[in-house]
Amino acid sequence: MSTTRAPRLTLTLQFPAAQSYPNHKALLTRARVASWVKAALFADGELTLRFVDADEGRVLNRTYRGKDYATNVLTFAYAEQEEDPVTGDIIVCCPVIEQEAQTQHKSLESHYAHMIVHGTLHAQGYDHEVEDEALEMEALETEILGQLGFPDPYRERER
Repeated sequence: MSTTRAPRLTLTLQFPAAQSYPNHKALLTRARVASWVKAALFADGELTLRFVDADEGRVLNRTYRGKDYATNVLTFAYAEQEEDPVTGDIIVCCPVIEQEAQTQHKSLESHYAHMIVHGTLHAQGYDHEVEDEALEMEALETEILGQLGFPDPYRERER
């Protein structure tokens, strides 16, 4: 009888934007965030999730991607070999997540879950730069979020 164990996760949460976004910090409990990460983690991992304001998000996006605006999620993956544990930093920009959730008519929780699953997949080498990879990543995100009880993030909500 063969049993497979769930991947082990070492998770660090950093919330320097907590004072500006107390409702976000209350929503993003360690247990909730860990459940979203674990659902998208296919190997042992050590991840840090940092929840930032627009200024820090913009500086990081400009410094590391050459884009002078705050973006929803940035992932820095550090594993060098496929067999290495998943290691990385996932930067989530609170005001961008909040704005996108409103614009896309999604709950704040649903959008955070999506972006954390998205960032966790990036930490494992998934990407969406070419169409085939984007379709694969979107399908995985939709499946994982469905298992977590969230709607398909790529389907327009009826108003």
